[in-house]
Amino acid sequence: MADSRSAEPLLAFRNVRSGYGEAVVLDDVSFEIAEHGSLAVLGRNGVGKSTLLLTLMGFTQLRRGAIVWRGKDISRMAPHRRAQAGIGWVAQEREIFANLSVEENLTVASRPGRWDLDAAFELFPRLKERRLSKGNQLSGGEQQMLATARALMTNPALLLLDEPLEGLAPIIVEELVRGLRRMITEEGTAVILVEQHAEIALSLTEDAILLERGAIVHRARSQDLLKDHATLDRYIGLRVAEAKV
Repeated sequence: MADSRSAEPLLAFRNVRSGYGEAVVLDDVSFEIAEHGSLAVLGRNGVGKSTLLLTLMGFTQLRRGAIVWRGKDISRMAPHRRAQAGIGWVAQEREIFANLSVEENLTVASRPGRWDLDAAFELFPRLKERRLSKGNQLSGGEQQMLATARALMTNPALLLLDEPLEGLAPIIVEELVRGLRRMITEEGTAVILVEQHAEIALSLTEDAILLERGAIVHRARSQDLLKDHATLDRYIGLRVAEAKV
């Protein structure tokens, strides 16, 4: 995999201020992610993590700053155009098609590229076993795998993941994390990962930012932050000894 720091940024947030209606949630947020890069976005509930992803996709009111994608300002671009430009999004609600089969969910919006049906089933073998099952017949963990694989089938240059491990049983978490690790480290998929399981998020990514009250209060290499128990305890309220997955 190419050095994610050697090229110009794939994506840049530049002094972004955004929110909903009159409410400002993100204030003066700036960060970059390079081609094949991976970024963990951490913080307590309600600090703006999901809003960061929604802003990137164009679902909030951008009050100031710019979102630059491959050198082009996409701040005013419609959400569906951002998806067409190569930004994939797995929402916290998963939003799979309940009445379509697993295979139909995967192929309905697929685009040519590395990720096809065989690749998706190789990444998540459980989905191959359930390929004829309807979306509403899957467990929560299987639905998360399906939502992730469906986003990959659009062959995005960047994949946004919003709390993919929330509420899942430990054995399903392990299976999903294996797939995510392969996707990031072996396939080189660029990822922005919002996740409450800080130790897992940091074990999967290269870089990390910590949000507090809508602002970035700490930046670090993920492996360095994983060892920085004091900072994690201060901003997340979670003491992390080491990544276990």
